[in-house]
Amino acid sequence: MIPQQHYWPISDNDKCKSLKFAVQWGNNHTHKAEAIGKAGSEFIHEDMKMERVFDYIYHLLNEYAKLQRFDPIVPQDATEICSESLACPVDGLWRKFMEEGLEKSPSYSDPCILPPPYDPQQLKTFVEQKVNATKQVRSWESEYWSSLNKKQ
Repeated sequence: MIPQQHYWPISDNDKCKSLKFAVQWGNNHTHKAEAIGKAGSEFIHEDMKMERVFDYIYHLLNEYAKLQRFDPIVPQDATEICSESLACPVDGLWRKFMEEGLEKSPSYSDPCILPPPYDPQQLKTFVEQKVNATKQVRSWESEYWSSLNKKQ
C-alpha cells in the first residue's frame, strides 16, 4: 500500500496531532480523501484476496516446517473443528468475510504461486515512493502546525 494513494500516513511520534491534521486535510480535500479511501478499499478487495493470503500462509508454514526439530503429535483429547462451524455463529460483515474465506473447491493453480520478488531497482523505486509520499505529508503537517502557532 502506498501513502496518499491507498491510505493517509499517521506519525508514530505524535498520533493525536497527526490524526487532527489528517482530519483537517480530509475536510479540506474531500474529493482527494474519498479517492484515497476508495483506492484503499479496492486494494484490499482486489489485491488482498483470501486466495493470495492462503498462498502466503501456505508458503510461510512450509518454510517454518523446514525449521522444526520435532515431530508434531495430535493430542488424544483434540477436537477437530470444521471451517463451517466457525462461520455459523456470527452474522453480518464478519460472516460475509468468513464465508469469503472458505475454500469451496480445489484451486485452479498450484499452491503458493506468489508474485515474483521485486528486482533491486523496482524495490528501491517502490520504497522511495513510499518514503517521499510520507515525507510530503509530514511537511504539510509541519507547515499546518507552524501556521497555527504563528496565529496564536
